[in-house]
Amino acid sequence: MRRAEHSRRKLLLHALLEASAKTPELYGPLPPLDDVWELLARVETVSPVALDSLLAHPYTGSWAGYTTRLLHNGIDGVCPLWMHLGHVHAVAAAAAIIANLDFEIAVPLWDGNVALPSLGMARMPATTPFSTANVRGARGRHVVSSETGEVRLPADLASDAPGWWSVRKCETHVGRHRFSVSLDDLDPYRGLYEPLPPERLEITELGAWRRLLDEAWELLAGATPELAGLMATGLDSVVPKPSVPFQNPSASTGEAFGSAVIGLPTDASELAATLVHEFQHIVLGGVLHLKQLYASDPRERIYVPWRDDPRPLSGALQGVYAFFGVAAYWRRMAETETGPSRRARFEFAYWRGQTWRTLATLRRDATLTEAGRRFLDGIAAVLGPWQHEPVPEDIAELAEALAADHQAGWRLRHLRPDPAMVAAATGAWLAGRSRPPVVLAPADLPPTPVPDGPWSRSRPTLVRLGLSKGGHSDLRDIWPTVPGATVADFLLTTGRFTDAARSYRAELRADPDLPASLVGLGLALAGTGPNPAARALLHRPELVRAVHRDLRRTARDVPTPEKLAWWLGQLVSG
Repeated sequence: MRRAEHSRRKLLLHALLEASAKTPELYGPLPPLDDVWELLARVETVSPVALDSLLAHPYTGSWAGYTTRLLHNGIDGVCPLWMHLGHVHAVAAAAAIIANLDFEIAVPLWDGNVALPSLGMARMPATTPFSTANVRGARGRHVVSSETGEVRLPADLASDAPGWWSVRKCETHVGRHRFSVSLDDLDPYRGLYEPLPPERLEITELGAWRRLLDEAWELLAGATPELAGLMATGLDSVVPKPSVPFQNPSASTGEAFGSAVIGLPTDASELAATLVHEFQHIVLGGVLHLKQLYASDPRERIYVPWRDDPRPLSGALQGVYAFFGVAAYWRRMAETETGPSRRARFEFAYWRGQTWRTLATLRRDATLTEAGRRFLDGIAAVLGPWQHEPVPEDIAELAEALAADHQAGWRLRHLRPDPAMVAAATGAWLAGRSRPPVVLAPADLPPTPVPDGPWSRSRPTLVRLGLSKGGHSDLRDIWPTVPGATVADFLLTTGRFTDAARSYRAELRADPDLPASLVGLGLALAGTGPNPAARALLHRPELVRAVHRDLRRTARDVPTPEKLAWWLGQLVSG
């Protein structure tokens, strides 16, 4: 796969330079492309490894893809187009430095910063945001200079020096595995969508990252040695982002093969799971560069439990493959004596079920190619037997409750019931019928990407905190700091269903449209036993809310959402 990516990068780079060479003025004040070609040819002659290292650099791919789109559309990006096109001059300069050539070439200077991909960044005063600097090398010494200053690069480019920020490395040996990734906070093309200025980590943050990465590699090598071995080969760089309370945001892109953007997590087990998640995306991105798994279909139509919005098949497939890996990691962690066993068992139970349900939907999709069907069949052959592996009953119930929570919230916000069904139910209620008309099957209407109302992920957060910390007693002090959490959420996630239902009723008296409160009430009622209102609120919440809205407009005596849900729930299975 890495060889395929290397070949793809060469083709992409060649196509970009050939297309831009037809209009030399696109390069503004930078030297012509002939100078770049000549320097790259010298590097390849003297040190093919040096050139290959720059082609393999994740952000060579993201730069080439981003700049190709700008050139095709004839627009500037974050910087003028010539700055983006001229990044190839910086690529050539970095390759020449690695090859230890004597050379000189002009490169882009952005706010006083000269990025030398995979190596670091030279920094000098800036009088204008976009200009040029010269990079030259002679007798093993390298200097970056501009009108405002000069930076002499240190002999050891992996160390910081006056005017020089290095790309920091994190290296760990665990048994026979050697893990090495860059913590890249400098490369302008390290972001997912458009270039970024440098965001240098403070020393304390750097120390936290190194400690957590060491611990995460230890966990991965112990729990999933096969996957750890693949990651040691395929993961090159981590782009560190600030931590987000009670979340662990991460992302990757197929163009930056080998790189993941990750927010600083709270513990090593979370980081290990995130590394697995993003590595799965990296692998699938590489697969998709080699084989078409589905026909193009941008319709946002599929429910996935890891997003709050409908997804196209391409996005749903990415999630299935990523969480298939996450389930594998937590499955093995649940087997270890030293791991966070209850939390690990919960995550395994939750993600095996959620991934399996989404996989079943995708396997029926008409846009899959034959290769795509084989790919999903391969996942199913491993994931299917996991559905029958034993987990503690209370953990299984918790996983199912959170699955129902998210799906009901998604239905409530993205599905619109058939107006005829709503009108029939409203008319039956107003007529005083003891049961609703038999029209409660879900309407075959596509989901809308525009959500109807806000959603909160506070309940899953509270559950995970309760499993990771000291239980309900610790949660009592923590829950008020969780964004969006209410007293009702705290009561629900600590098993006090009757009190939680009472609290959700109070929330709905203040606002009967709140999605999280409607679904929360359904969960609380279900926690005390079979209940028609719970069935309606969890399986047809969009119909409950639509009919209640209609009754608030037409009825003299408006029922509570719970009373209406009980009436509708008589004909809802679940």
